[in-house]
Amino acid sequence: MFLIGWMSRFPQYKARDFYISGESYAGRHYVPQLAKRIIDHNKASSEPFINLKGIFVRNAVTDNYYDSLGTVSYWWTHSMVSDGTYRSILSSCNFSSTKTSRKCDRTISYAMNHEFGDIDQYSIYTPSCANAAKRRLRFKNTLLRRSSYGYDPCTENYAEKYYNRPDVQRAMHANTTGIPYRWTACSNVLIKTWGDAEFSMLPTYKKLIGAGLRIWMFSGDTDSVVPVSATRFSISHLGLKIKIPWYPWYSGRQVCFFFFFFEIP
Repeated sequence: MFLIGWMSRFPQYKARDFYISGESYAGRHYVPQLAKRIIDHNKASSEPFINLKGIFVRNAVTDNYYDSLGTVSYWWTHSMVSDGTYRSILSSCNFSSTKTSRKCDRTISYAMNHEFGDIDQYSIYTPSCANAAKRRLRFKNTLLRRSSYGYDPCTENYAEKYYNRPDVQRAMHANTTGIPYRWTACSNVLIKTWGDAEFSMLPTYKKLIGAGLRIWMFSGDTDSVVPVSATRFSISHLGLKIKIPWYPWYSGRQVCFFFFFFEIP
């Protein structure tokens, strides 16, 4: 409804190519589900005006089973958990179910609290936010050179501080009561009460492919929350043929990414 209203208010954008992008949970829901809704709307409309061309998602949550299996495999292959914990997770966790057992929860909790160590789960090879100040004092020159374009593990902290400012909340019309409330990047209330999440986005992706949309899924290889192994496990079950074989992509002499392209039937 927002897009329909926005396009009506700014009709000069109706003819333009439209793309949707997102990362993490957006790859599981917001991006593909919105794309499917637009396609359905365009089919039912005599004069469709949202010219959707494609979507792209990064480190996207895609399928409960394959994502969970890929995540645990990533932890083990990157030495984040012990062999015993890895075997215990595989034996006690039913990734095909939407509910987890107490033993599964305890095992995963033990891994995160006792085996992961002080790391940033979204970038396992960079310092965590708690250690950023110590590194700034010890490696001041190096950190200053990197800070303009490198990864900052405290970004979420900055965002929470900013969005909890009363003037920012008023400007965004997010809080007109004047009573301060706590905004967080991830809401435990939503995590515990979310009830309409789909188990898998693979059927939706197949429909988007069938509708002729261009889709780009890509993953960084240092994210242990929605890791590249989870994305690869999920994509492999779409049954697509590889059009261009795996190859490295360079920036100067540095290998930055590995690519391979699928042929859309």
